[in-house]
Amino acid sequence: MEYVILVDENDKDLGVMEKMQAHEKAALHRAFSVYLHDGKGNVLLQQRALSKYHSGGLWTNACCSHPRNNESLEEAVHRRLVEELGIDCPVVEVMDFLYKAELDHGLTEHELDHVFVGEFRGQDIPFEPSEVAAVKWMAYSDMMVDMEARPDQYTEWFKIIMQLAHEKGLAAIIDPSA
Repeated sequence: MEYVILVDENDKDLGVMEKMQAHEKAALHRAFSVYLHDGKGNVLLQQRALSKYHSGGLWTNACCSHPRNNESLEEAVHRRLVEELGIDCPVVEVMDFLYKAELDHGLTEHELDHVFVGEFRGQDIPFEPSEVAAVKWMAYSDMMVDMEARPDQYTEWFKIIMQLAHEKGLAAIIDPSA
């Protein structure tokens, strides 16, 4: 059984709750999202496995998950990069945000999401099929056009991340070719 760390709006730990229960009750919990680029204007996207407990088949950022109790965010990020994508690289936290979104299967994401950015130049990504259906590199500008044209093909948190990144002036961090 997996647990998430419950937090308040200031990211103060409030305890733990079983992951599915937290999503059924819309309990605010800590999460992270990792955005990877290749330094040449391309973004690594993953398509969530169809068997995921929510948002299966949707395209999203390179990796996302929840830290375990007594695990730092950075430790969790590197653990999940390896578990989901079979890769690892340096990352830096660039922002965090709080959101609440109703998802499929009667679940709700209510997260304080910490966003990390990293550069990965490798091409071989031996992803874990139980986590990821597919991966692709996509030009940042093409991704933004596609996200606007087909928003139903992208996860809720990824759309929010991209909107906030532009509002906060982080375009140069998430698209170094800009």
